Parts: sequence; C-alpha cells; structure tokens
Amino acid sequence: MRVWEELKRDNEKMPRPSSPLISRDAVVEASLRIIDTDGLDAFSLPRLARELSVQTPSLYYHFRDRADILRTVARAIVLESRVPDPASCPTWVDWLVGISLSFRRAVLHHRNAAPVLLEFMPRDVVIWNYELGVQILAAVGVPAEARIGVIDGLDTLTLGASLAEAAKGPARAGQVFANVDAGAEPMLAEALAANTRTAEELFADSIRSFLRGAVPAVPPDIPAPRALMARYRETRTAAASHDGH
Repeated sequence: MRVWEELKRDNEKMPRPSSPLISRDAVVEASLRIIDTDGLDAFSLPRLARELSVQTPSLYYHFRDRADILRTVARAIVLESRVPDPASCPTWVDWLVGISLSFRRAVLHHRNAAPVLLEFMPRDVVIWNYELGVQILAAVGVPAEARIGVIDGLDTLTLGASLAEAAKGPARAGQVFANVDAGAEPMLAEALAANTRTAEELFADSIRSFLRGAVPAVPPDIPAPRALMARYRETRTAAASHDGH
C-alpha cells in the first residue's frame, strides 16, 4: 500500500501531456484486456502504460487516476450489454428477461472485472434503464405502487446472480453447483442429474418466476409495448455510440 501511495504521489507531480498520445478508447480497451487476461490484481497504471507503449503520465491526458479508468471500464461493460430487438420479444416478460440476460452475458464476458462493477457501477446509465423499465411496466398495467418493487428486485436478482456466476471462474463456468457428493448430498445430486437446463436457462427462468410472483395480477403474455421498446433501444444505442467517441 505504501509503495502504491508513493507511486501515485510521484505520478500526480508529473505534468499532463499537452496532447494525447493515445485515445481514451485505447486506454479502456487495454485496461479490459489486462483484466480479462491476468485479473484485476494485475491492473496498474505502469502495466497499462507498458501495454500501450507510452509513459505513465500520458494516461493522465484522459483520466484523473486509476479509479477514473476503472470507473470508465465499468461503464463500458454495462454499455456492452445488448438491448433486445423488440421483434424478438413478443411479451413484456420476454423483454425484461432479454435485458437481464444481456447484462449477465456482458458481465461474464469480463468476469475478472466483476468486482469493478461493485465499486464503480455507472449509476447514470442504470438509473436511465430503470426509468425506461418503469415506463414499460406502466404500459402493461403494473400498478404504480408495485413498479419500484419489480425494478429493484430485477436489479438485485440480475446483478447478484451475474456477479456470483462470474466469481466461479472459468473452470466452473456454467456449473449450477460444484463439488456435490452423491453420498453426502443424495437429494441434491439427484436433482442435478434430473436438471436439463443450462445455468443461463435457469437464470432466465428465475427472472420469469420473480416477475410472475411480483405482479401476479398482470398476465405474463401481455404483448410488449413495441414502440416504447424501440425508442429505448435507439436511445441506448446512441448513448453507447456517444461513449465510444
């Protein structure tokens, strides 16, 4: 910790370059490459500078410090999630399942970076997602007093399940439970043997079950509000494109 603090103080004393030697996107891409390949512990400003073939002070043209880079990395991961095509979501439940699955896939694509999301979740992006989510719930008849419960529950379930799956590591990826001893846990082993769904399919079913329980009075087969979802998708695409520049 002392070495890092001294290095940070030394870097803060260095003047910022007058012109960029690297792009902001290049810094984020290299940061994710390091974290994806070697883990979060391997990420440091000197390592990042070497990856980009520049001196460490060059990083300060676009970013204030290491935390600022990781904050942008977290944002890039969230914006990497794909908004479902409205045509592929016949019901409002299908739409919310699709959004949740897309976020999960983005997290698992960068599973070593999952802790970054815990610390630097881009609240400006997710709060906007919540607003659009509430609009969709209102459009299908979910009562006003139930909407926050649905959005908060989806957020908790999706984030928690995604981070838990990411924490398993590549070797255990996709395993519902690991190290089950049929002799010690016979019923659990029997249930696992009978299960035919993948980890992703089980996650999707969990989202569907939650929605059915959270708003039982709203039929799950109500058609999705296509126009609203299309506007959501266009706005999200524009936001991702703007961040890319």
